[in-house]
Amino acid sequence: MTPVLDIRGLTKGFTMHHLGQGFAAFDDISFAVAAGEFVLLKGANGAGKSTLLRTLYRSYLPQAGQVLFQSDHGLIDLARAADVDITHLRRTEIGFVTQFLVARPRVSAEALVAEPLRVAGVPAEEALVEARHWLRTFGVKENLWPAYPTTFSGGEQQKVNLARALIRPQKLLLLDEPTASLDANARAALVQRLADLKAQGTAMIGVFHHPGDVEHLIDRVVDLSPNAPATEDRHDVVV
Repeated sequence: MTPVLDIRGLTKGFTMHHLGQGFAAFDDISFAVAAGEFVLLKGANGAGKSTLLRTLYRSYLPQAGQVLFQSDHGLIDLARAADVDITHLRRTEIGFVTQFLVARPRVSAEALVAEPLRVAGVPAEEALVEARHWLRTFGVKENLWPAYPTTFSGGEQQKVNLARALIRPQKLLLLDEPTASLDANARAALVQRLADLKAQGTAMIGVFHHPGDVEHLIDRVVDLSPNAPATEDRHDVVV
C-alpha cells in the first residue's frame, strides 16, 4: 500500500545566535504513515515532538531529508514544495490541531468553525449548521457561538480550535497536544471524532498530554528519545 506520508532522513536544528551555537531538534527521522493509521510521537520534553509536527506542516524548513506526501494531485515533497502549494494543501488535505487558537479579531466562533466548509464550496447556511453541531459536540455554550473567540478562556478557545480543525475530514491530520486544556467531556468528544476520522481513512500523527485517551487508536509509536528504536509496534509498547 502506498503511504500517505513517507518521511525519509528528516533532520532539523536551530541556531541560537545570541549564544553563537546551534542545537539539533531531531536527526535522521524516517517512518511512513498509511491511510487510517495513527502514529503516536513520544519522548521527553525537548525531544523534538512538536518541532517534528511543525516541520511536517512546513512551519519549519528541515535541514535535510524528504517529506513525501501522496496528495490528490500526485506525490509532492513537503520539504521542498513552493509556499503556494503548501498553502493549498493546508486548505484542502492537511490539517493541524494545536492547543493554541489563532483567531482573527471580530470573527464569531461559528463563522470561524464554518469557514473550512465554505472554502470547500459548502453553502453558507449548511456550513453554519454543521459548525454549530461541532461547537455543541465539543461543549461550547450556545450563547458563545456568535461571540468572538478572542474573548474566550483558554479551554473554550481550544474547543473552538478543535471544531474548526476537525469539521472537515483531511487526508493527513497532525495533532499537537490537542487535549491539554480540555475537560473530560470535550476530551471524550475529541477521541470519538478521531476514531471516526481514522475509520474514514485519515492518517494521523500526534503528540498527546494524556496518551491513554487515545491508546485504543494507536497503531505505532515513534520514540524521538536519543538512542531509541526508530519505530515500535503498538502491541509492544506501554504508553
